[in-house]
This record gives sequence, C-alpha cells and structure tokens, in this order.
Amino acid sequence: MAALGVWPAATGAQQLAKQQFGAMKDASEHRPAPFGSYAKGCVAGAVQLPETGPTWQAMRLSRNRNWGHPDVVDFVQDLSRKAAQQPGWKGLYIGDISQPRGGPMLSGHRSHQIGLDVDIWMLPPDRLNLSPNQRENISSLSLRRANGAYVNSSWTRAHHEIIKAAAKDKRVARIFVFPGAKVQMCNDEKGNKSWLRKVRPWYGHHYHFHVRLACPKGARGCVDQDPPPAGNGCGDAQKWVNDILNPPPPDPNAKKPKPRREYVLADLPQQCATVLKQH
Repeated sequence: MAALGVWPAATGAQQLAKQQFGAMKDASEHRPAPFGSYAKGCVAGAVQLPETGPTWQAMRLSRNRNWGHPDVVDFVQDLSRKAAQQPGWKGLYIGDISQPRGGPMLSGHRSHQIGLDVDIWMLPPDRLNLSPNQRENISSLSLRRANGAYVNSSWTRAHHEIIKAAAKDKRVARIFVFPGAKVQMCNDEKGNKSWLRKVRPWYGHHYHFHVRLACPKGARGCVDQDPPPAGNGCGDAQKWVNDILNPPPPDPNAKKPKPRREYVLADLPQQCATVLKQH
C-alpha cells in the first residue's frame, strides 16, 4: 500500500467536505492511518467490518458506514464475542463506524471522522441472520426513562457487563451513554469502579452506546482527546441527572452559540486531500 508523504494541492478545497467524503464508496489504498481529530479529520487505508460475522451484524448497510481503522474493527469483533456470553445475547448489532475514507458525514454525526468511533446498539440480538432489508427497518431499543434521568425496565445486567468489558479494553478512550445509565452502573457496581471513568454521560445515546478508541500507537497525525477528569465520574453523572429532573434556570448572560460552519476540504488536515484523491 502507498504511504502518505507529499501532499498535493487540495483539489476542490472549497467544496463542502461532507459531499466529497460522502461520495466515496471504498477506502484509499494507503497504510491505515487516522488523521486529525474525531470531529475534524479522515482515515487512510480503512478496512470494512464484514457485514455479518459469528457474533455480530452491521446494521443500516445502505449508509456504507461500516469502515474504520483496523483497531476498531478488531475491537468490535472482540467485544461481540464477550457480548455473546451474556444471557439472551447472540452478539452485537453494530451501527455507524465511519465512511470508507472517514471525514464529515452527510447526516447524523459530527464525530466518527477518523475511523475510531463505533455505535453499538442497545438491542440484544436474538438472531444474526437478518437480511439487508431487515437491517434497514429494524429499530434499536431505547433504555431511558424520564428523559434520560433513569434507565427503564429494558435495562439489564448484561448491558452493564458489555459496557464494562468495553471500558476495560485498553484501546478504549471513552464511552458515551445517557446519564441515567451511568448512574445506574455506578450504583450497581460493587467492585472496583475505576473503569467507570471512561464512561461519560452525554445527550441522547439511549438507543446505542458510543465507543471511542484512543489514537493507535505511532499514529503521528492523530489527535487524541484530553483524558477524562480524574475519578470515576459518578458524581458528575449524578449532577447531569439532577439537572434533568430539576433544570437550572437559564443564564441571562449566556451568549447564543454561533451556528457551526460546514467544513470544506481545506479545513481538514492536509493529508485528507490525498486520502480523498487516491483511487
């Protein structure tokens, strides 16, 4: 595979990046490498998670988002084998990873751009032979109650154990899940709670949990997030829940956030022009 070394001038540098990356149907023929940050970058040499495996199925195949860095594809397969050991779980249903060359998406995410993010459905798979059409139409399972302050009756210990297994994987940097789920796990975990540091409360994330891998060792063009704050984060999650149940009054001095500008190719790391151009 080709190495990324000298970057030509970015063709179409002022076109919307999501249109250019969203049009790519396959990966670039480079050595695997993430470039940039999770919400502003691309991935060279991505590999495709097979649509179906012994303990997983990729969902929503029409999106063509089951591509990622080899580390995330390996992680999905490893975690799915652990999930298959849980009562009532045949494995995992896998949502979005990244587009074939990463980059901004036409719809749905700001992150998932460097092939190191993956959405994992909360729905326990009871079969792994869904047709492509069924994968387009089946829905995942929402686990939240009271707007995310609590889990509902569909939450199980298996969800806890699968998220715990993901958090204890050394490749994982963060896991995003709705606040009530983190608080439930904090309350239920009777052993060492240090793994909960990686589990971060975030808006939504009740139909799936979002796993973010750290930049692979030696990936010089990859930008890691800052580490999570020290501690297990249980108090922070409880504050999120308290604010859902009793929303604080609006800050009269708060400035209205500026609308986010859509990225053009020139906004992304220089290497992304080569990733996009290579056939």
